[in-house]
Amino acid sequence: MSDRFDCKNCNESLYGRKYIQVEDNPHCIPCYDRLYANTCQECKEIIAHNARELFFEDRHYHEHCFRCFRCDRSLADEPFTSQDDALLCNDCYCNEFSSKCVACDKTVMPGSKKLEYGGSTWHEDCFVCHGCDKPIGAQAFIPDNNHYYCVPCYEGRFAPRCSHCKKALAKGGVTYKDEVWHKECFLCTGCKTQLAGQPFTSHGERPYCVKCFSNLYAQKCAGCNTAITGFGDGKYVSFEDRQWHQPCFKCSRCSVSLVGAGFFPDRDQILCADCNSDD
Repeated sequence: MSDRFDCKNCNESLYGRKYIQVEDNPHCIPCYDRLYANTCQECKEIIAHNARELFFEDRHYHEHCFRCFRCDRSLADEPFTSQDDALLCNDCYCNEFSSKCVACDKTVMPGSKKLEYGGSTWHEDCFVCHGCDKPIGAQAFIPDNNHYYCVPCYEGRFAPRCSHCKKALAKGGVTYKDEVWHKECFLCTGCKTQLAGQPFTSHGERPYCVKCFSNLYAQKCAGCNTAITGFGDGKYVSFEDRQWHQPCFKCSRCSVSLVGAGFFPDRDQILCADCNSDD
């Protein structure tokens, strides 16, 4: 009598029947499907041993159940995306979740190169300079009235020119007497030091730092004999051909301030009313 050849699970004879070996143990097809086959995520039915099974993120599907949640097209051989556990073909995903290029009005496909700015999206090749029509890509650009320019085009069309070097001034700079300069070009006429960020004045049309202006042009205070520049305690008093800093405008004898008060000139001196009456 020959040896028995039975299903490991139900013990029914496997002679003349299909079977599947699991860890050296033979199983009839019904037992194998019941014990080892996966359950379809979509229809909740067993995925039989002879059915094509698809697997995605720990979930199993019959081939015919692996479909787009929106349009029901098969995803078996199509690119797809998972959104909140729902499977979507690329077309449905793009229609529902992807942004559109503001230049060509076509969908910006997932994974494609794009540029986002000011709440709008462009395909990388659609984001072009309004001046030269070349793609801007990752280069710097300047927005102007809903148009976008590469830096060379913007500087060539719109940027003011430095009064000193005549080159474009894209940002920052110094404005003086309705003209603009690069900060590094706005210099004292005398010593050539940069004037941006520090007090300066002018003589004629030329700017000067306080030191150069004081040395070259400023009037001297009749009290302290230093320059009256108009900076700091810049208020001064002028009488005939003499000027005083306000703190220096005081009685030559008693040193009381004469600012806003009557005074009496006495040759090179100025006297308050009391000192003048003592004479």
